[in-house]
Amino acid sequence: MRTPTLAATVVAARSRAHGPTAALWHAVELHRPTAELDGACELTLCGSLARVDADQPWPTPARDVCPACVVLTR
Repeated sequence: MRTPTLAATVVAARSRAHGPTAALWHAVELHRPTAELDGACELTLCGSLARVDADQPWPTPARDVCPACVVLTR
């Protein structure tokens, strides 16, 4: 019996500022429903850790977006 597969969804996530590094919006590829998110940090496409904001679409219209995540989602 085959188990159904869940299509991956790309959502936006906000990282924290670290010293001189500004907080950025990143892309996270989810393989589970957003209802299952527990508020913990998720691994972004560029390898950072960030908290998913299910209300923020990806690609986000914000200006402070991770350039690596933008390239990786094209």
